[in-house]
Amino acid sequence: MMRLDPGAFLAPAVDWLNANFHPLFAVITDVIEAVLGGIEWLFLLPPPFVLIALVAVAGYALGGVKTAILAALCLAYCWVMDLWDASMQTIALVLVAVTIAVGIAFPLGIYAARHRRLEAVVRPILDAMQTVPPWVYLIPAVIIFSLGTVPAVIATIVYGVPPMLRLTTLAFRGVPTDLKELGQAIGAKPRTILFKIELPAATPTLVVGLNQCILLSLAMVVLAGLVGAGGLGAEVTRGLTRMEMGLGLRAGLAIVAVALLLDRLSRGALQGRRKA
Repeated sequence: MMRLDPGAFLAPAVDWLNANFHPLFAVITDVIEAVLGGIEWLFLLPPPFVLIALVAVAGYALGGVKTAILAALCLAYCWVMDLWDASMQTIALVLVAVTIAVGIAFPLGIYAARHRRLEAVVRPILDAMQTVPPWVYLIPAVIIFSLGTVPAVIATIVYGVPPMLRLTTLAFRGVPTDLKELGQAIGAKPRTILFKIELPAATPTLVVGLNQCILLSLAMVVLAGLVGAGGLGAEVTRGLTRMEMGLGLRAGLAIVAVALLLDRLSRGALQGRRKA
């Protein structure tokens, strides 16, 4: 019985990409490393208690007292557990990956909501992307970008795009037609209708999409520790390989704390914009 080996076809393709697009990959690597390094430096520059206070103030401005207290407690846990540097590395990685993923998925989702043919083409691709195990995305990323934070960011972006794109399409597809017709009737421009009518109406679903993108990105963080990305994922991996249950548990709970922090702050920012 003949056995089909996908690697026999993919390996030459990856070799061709490395041979012909190496300068492009080098530029991408340099840019991502520079942005990550800058964000990490910014987070680690002030003392932990100062950054905790600043984030608490931001939480209060975005979501009120409860959000401020939760944000302060999440960061305080990371500090008390001696995981501050790793937590800042993880937050920087997730912020970069989620920002790029949203930058790709949001406009593409709006376009797909307006063109059903594009949605019909994109839907099976998204189904396949969400079915593939997350660690599979690390393999081509490592082959092309080697070990380190860059393949982790690339894999996290790819893993985070499908839920945001799918829910963006659903959000704008679900905007009531009468609202859009009202905007057209009063002579509003398409851009005004998009930002003043459609976007506020779609915000609740967009919040869910952003939440899913953040959570999936943090799920990839643990796997990213296997390829030398550092951060809390590396601490979880270290705890598993050394059978240090305490370290693995502390790092795992720190990932939960980071997830709660980013979710509440992003939710407060979007919902606050909606109220405004």
